[in-house]
Amino acid sequence: MDYQSPLAKVRGLGSAKAGSHHWWLQRITAVALIPLSFWPIILLDLSYNGSYQETVTWLASPLNSICMIFWILSVFYHAVLGLQVIIEDYVSSEMWRIAAILCTYLIFFFLMLAAIIADLRIILAG
Repeated sequence: MDYQSPLAKVRGLGSAKAGSHHWWLQRITAVALIPLSFWPIILLDLSYNGSYQETVTWLASPLNSICMIFWILSVFYHAVLGLQVIIEDYVSSEMWRIAAILCTYLIFFFLMLAAIIADLRIILAG
């Protein structure tokens, strides 16, 4: 059976009319995280094998700090998109679903903000 209207078939939208946008955002952040994930790996390696001053100096360079901020933005946004899909799929009550999604967005926003502020403090101190 086909549940899409002819207009939805032409536009390429699903039955919810917004799922394809959400799907694309998840894929874009996933692809962006592939090259950006090298920076936290390098940072972890440097923090284990180098001195504190070497780590701060590496993170304070403009390219590394910008890439780390982009990684922070991408990873938190990708995580919140994934959790939203899980909540929408498994929470049956409309009220609890909205509350859980709102709490998820708020928690991840404040965690992202804390990570960016920590990165900026290292950049400005170094």
